Amino acid sequence: MPTDAESNPKTPHFTPEAESGPPLPESDVAGPVSAKAVSPKAAGWSPSYLALGLVAAVVLVSDALTKWWAETTLSKLTYENPSIVLVEDVLTFTLAYNKGGAFGMLADENDVWRQPFFLLVSVGAVAFIVSLYRKLSPEQRALRWGLPLVLGGALGNLADRLAKGQVVDFIDYRAGWVEAMNQLIAKVNDGWHVTSHWPTFNVADMAICVGIGLMALDMFFARNQPRPSGDSTSSEALPSS
Repeated sequence: MPTDAESNPKTPHFTPEAESGPPLPESDVAGPVSAKAVSPKAAGWSPSYLALGLVAAVVLVSDALTKWWAETTLSKLTYENPSIVLVEDVLTFTLAYNKGGAFGMLADENDVWRQPFFLLVSVGAVAFIVSLYRKLSPEQRALRWGLPLVLGGALGNLADRLAKGQVVDFIDYRAGWVEAMNQLIAKVNDGWHVTSHWPTFNVADMAICVGIGLMALDMFFARNQPRPSGDSTSSEALPSS
């Protein structure tokens, strides 16, 4: 009498070897691999503190050297010709000292609390930058440059406050758009002084401005970047088959 397997040709005949064949790949058993499992963070990526230190050090050294040059050279100029003119009525080098913050804010306040206030602000900014840099992701390329620039600039001005009690400035810039901006401000602030002169600044201030601009770009593109297709309905959120 024929067996069941012989009478039904469609019924597959399994051998012990076939039943104990090679194991299925892990991804087939446990479901699709989640995006988090292959992310650069999981692979061990981390921001380079060497890059942070190098960029900040370049800014700090450049700022210190240019301030040293400004004090040793521009201080020797006469009262009649106190500046080195680079571009007539646009860009000159003029030695100045700022006891306050940006745009000379709080410069006329009492030294008893003004100096400690700016020192605390500078130290806090440095601590914030270092802590934020530690949390960067591989996609935040602009912040990887912006934070070291701001750090170097903050350290440059902090060194001035510690050594001199004030910040050395020497880059003097004038432009028509500056005057137009001041005219607009004067319309809402009667006591505002209208001038084409931008407050004198230094290399550290330039680095801080560029760094903040890069930080703003990073936040803008991060906000407008489309979310990954697997964010809300990723395989990680689905049960494994």
